[in-house]
Amino acid sequence: MIVANPIYDIVFKYLMEDERIARTILSALLKKDVVAVEVRPHEYANDKRDKLSVFRIDFGATIEEEDGSRHLILIELQKTWLPTETLRFRQYLGVQYESPHNIQPGSREGYAIPMVCVYILGHKVGDIEEPVLYVRHQSYDYNGNRVTKGLPDPFVDSLTHDSIIVQIPRLRGQVNNRLDKVLSIFDQTRKTKASQQMLDIDDDFYPEDDTEMQRILKRLLMAATDADMRMDMNVEDEYYSIIEKQDTEILMRDREIAEKNVQLAEKNAQLNEKNAQLNEKNAQLNEKNAQLNEKNAQLDEKNAQLNEKNAQLDEKNAQLNEKNAQLNEKNAQLNEKNAQLSSSIRMLFAAGMSPDSIAKGLGVDVEVVNGLIQKDK
Repeated sequence: MIVANPIYDIVFKYLMEDERIARTILSALLKKDVVAVEVRPHEYANDKRDKLSVFRIDFGATIEEEDGSRHLILIELQKTWLPTETLRFRQYLGVQYESPHNIQPGSREGYAIPMVCVYILGHKVGDIEEPVLYVRHQSYDYNGNRVTKGLPDPFVDSLTHDSIIVQIPRLRGQVNNRLDKVLSIFDQTRKTKASQQMLDIDDDFYPEDDTEMQRILKRLLMAATDADMRMDMNVEDEYYSIIEKQDTEILMRDREIAEKNVQLAEKNAQLNEKNAQLNEKNAQLNEKNAQLNEKNAQLDEKNAQLNEKNAQLDEKNAQLNEKNAQLNEKNAQLNEKNAQLSSSIRMLFAAGMSPDSIAKGLGVDVEVVNGLIQKDK
């Protein structure tokens, strides 16, 4: 059987507009008996093909528990083909948290309707291998012990929510439970070779007595034969091909930037290496300069010592010169005295005085007087 691919927004919206099918899919996801489904006032469907790549519908679902009690929960279902920023999902959540329509009827405290978020993703989430991931909040005390008394509580449930994440690429024909069978209609390994808009479903896989699955298949079959539906699917293909083209261009730009960054990093590494070599040479030069400065300092110290010694020598020479000058002066005086004595001896000897009388009168040795007389002869 060839049916329309529900990963397309228009097909998925057409599928979920059937209240019975919506209850079937939500019951399988929640693992609860959904007895009534109402589309909430602020549902959003991405019909305008704007920049958003997220399709969203908000449901009010009435859940019947095993004890027969019923209660209302809010289900925010978001579906996307492409990896989408989590900020978009958070923005949608913010709208639900602040909406006055999501307050429990008759609640004077203003408690919110408990909410479950369902994300049907056309892409994988990291390395998580489970096709369906249930994220449930729990409550703990300071020591990490789980708190169960008094819970669930409307105040706590007003501020927290559970999530169900479906990874369509992880759906690969394995059917182990009711949810696997319901989600098998999203299994993209069943796309036809002629067109990704169609899935080739094996009729024998869904028994005739499984009326809920038969209703889903008939709905998808009707979508496959609807000309307007096929046209809208073509528009989605064109839209997402543009998105993929833009993503490819961005990827190529990012790759070029990354390559340039690698080249720049390589050049920086080379420059750093050269700078390191230059710094090493400068360090060696600085070391040599330090050694030279040390030698110069030692030489200056020796010169200072030599200058000090020269100064001391000059001082001694000055003292010696002074003594020599004094000695010369004394010698000059002595020579003058000797000249006067010699003159007196000659005059007295010429006057007829004897050498002994002259020596006695002048107070000199007679030999000096005789020597001078002999010298004059």
